[in-house]
Amino acid sequence: MEDIREKISFNQVEEVIKILSPSIDSYLYILDIKNDTYCISANALERFPIPTQQFQNVLETLKQYVYPEDFQILQEDMMRIMRREQDFHNLQYRWVDKEGKAVWINCRGRVMFDEAGEPEFLVGCVNEIGQKQKADNVSGLLGETSLQQEIRSHKEGCHSGFMLRIGIDNFKEINQNRGMEYGDMVLRKTAECIQSVLTSSQKLYRIVADEFVILDFSKKGAEDARKLFDKIRLKINSFIEENQYEVFFTVSGGILDFSVQQGANYTDLMKWTEFSLNEAKNRGKNTVYVYNEQDYKAFLHHRHLIQLMRQSVNHNFKGFEAYFQPIMDIKEGRLANAETLLRFHAEETGMVSPAEFIPLLEESGLIIPVGRWVLQQAIITCREIQKSIPNFKVSVNLSYIQVLKSDVLEEILSSMKRYGLKPGSIVIELTESGFLEADTNFIGFCNGLRENGIPLALDDFGTGYSNFHYLYNLNPTTIKIDRSFTLKALKNSYEFNLLQHMVDMTHSIDLKLCIEGIETEQELNKICEMGPDYIQGFYFGKPCPLKQFLEDFVN
Repeated sequence: MEDIREKISFNQVEEVIKILSPSIDSYLYILDIKNDTYCISANALERFPIPTQQFQNVLETLKQYVYPEDFQILQEDMMRIMRREQDFHNLQYRWVDKEGKAVWINCRGRVMFDEAGEPEFLVGCVNEIGQKQKADNVSGLLGETSLQQEIRSHKEGCHSGFMLRIGIDNFKEINQNRGMEYGDMVLRKTAECIQSVLTSSQKLYRIVADEFVILDFSKKGAEDARKLFDKIRLKINSFIEENQYEVFFTVSGGILDFSVQQGANYTDLMKWTEFSLNEAKNRGKNTVYVYNEQDYKAFLHHRHLIQLMRQSVNHNFKGFEAYFQPIMDIKEGRLANAETLLRFHAEETGMVSPAEFIPLLEESGLIIPVGRWVLQQAIITCREIQKSIPNFKVSVNLSYIQVLKSDVLEEILSSMKRYGLKPGSIVIELTESGFLEADTNFIGFCNGLRENGIPLALDDFGTGYSNFHYLYNLNPTTIKIDRSFTLKALKNSYEFNLLQHMVDMTHSIDLKLCIEGIETEQELNKICEMGPDYIQGFYFGKPCPLKQFLEDFVN
């Protein structure tokens, strides 16, 4: 064996690597220690940002695609080889792929010595130890690695046909409620149902968790994929009926038409089908969605906005600003309150509409730190204005996310105490449509407000579910009527009478009523006939920064 090692050359090993590379998944390599030269399988260049198959200045080059935190352990292991402390390299560490993601590898190799006993070559292979399986024994299908190879080996490229990505709806609940073995049975049966309706030109793969991909390179398109999805649903429904509804589940699907998205790489295809499947689930589940580029761009835009807002939160809320709009006591003809309204802008987007960014704050959970910041701005503003108007109040809108997922009541109480505000100074506004059920945490929050003397306003009343039991459950001090309701009342006598009855009912149970959206003197005069307590709208003032609010209404 030693004689064979002495006769082998770098070029010979290099040729062996070139011959074997197309036939194996591992990456073969040889390191010429004396000449500082390295050669690796060509397929490694497709996966990692390696400059060329053969290169010199080995450690410095490796440093470009070895995960930064792991480079030192590789360097130390190589030094042990150089000092002849070991003759076998066996190290698990991370490389960085072309997308910048860390990939765990196991690099092994035998050190070959020259006649003088000095290390000459390191010959071995690199295996991805975190690599996805090629096949799945639960469903009996090939896995994502096989799907990837099929797409990349398609010589004509993805110019016609489709990908249909299918996911089992609420699969996590099936596992939680019935157990993992039951979940595996559902996966197997789903795979069988899908497989039974496929043609010979269609291939099925199981990728992540409860998701499958159907690949079709024929001349078929999105409409054919829709029909296939319907067949799959019917087959699954038949299986459920045959088993007397012992198990019940639905599936959603995302379709990508290759003729619309030609020449895309594997990574893009998977991103687009994942987006499409998620859209189907977001639109109610048990349905299918065909990839649309405009929708995807909007999705990316929203994701970018979330990132910008996250950066803002991490940089002392730069880009967020609290605006204030006056609320007039119409009976006394004076400024009574101000509503705090959140605004956001960034250099690359300009001012972003609250209708766009607030749902994203809620979706991402950023509403909790941002809401805490807005509350503080409102309290500081209220303390400032009370120096001139002692009984002045400031309203703050709370999201249902803040109420249900943070200790917002304690935040309100501690902040008011810190800035020396009396309890009635801050009014909490909640939107009717945000609270469909009387959650115990939510009811507890409302009771806590009442016990601590903090007024509650029910915003946009009449635009959501309009259930009057909310008035009993929430026990607000004020009801606010949205402009959309106001406009109807101004244009239609029936709606006007309905709003009048609402005003009378509100006063009959000792609540105050604020009508929003008044923009003209004519609208004001008409609405004032009803006898509301407060008026809010552009007629008195638009939302504006604190400095302008103070100049226009306080100083």
